Amino acid sequence: MNEPVSTADSGASRVIDTRGTFCPVPIIETARAVRDMAAGDVLLVLGSDPGIESDMPAWCRATRNELLSLSRDGVRLEARIRKSAPSAGER
Repeated sequence: MNEPVSTADSGASRVIDTRGTFCPVPIIETARAVRDMAAGDVLLVLGSDPGIESDMPAWCRATRNELLSLSRDGVRLEARIRKSAPSAGER
């Protein structure tokens, strides 16, 4: 059973739970969440797909968002991402 995590407990602006889903769902859900956040906000992504360990850093590089941390505790993965400010061409 997936225990809920609140934003207050996590230190993040928003938390999404992608546990039980597999590629490409965690990245799609991350992209949707980040799109609705303000620059500087932090997203906590909870996951169980081991592909997140390679996919999340690649997605952050491609989108110029900052990967603050990526950790694993057994099958539980946590990624913290800070939304970057849009570049002048993206506004």
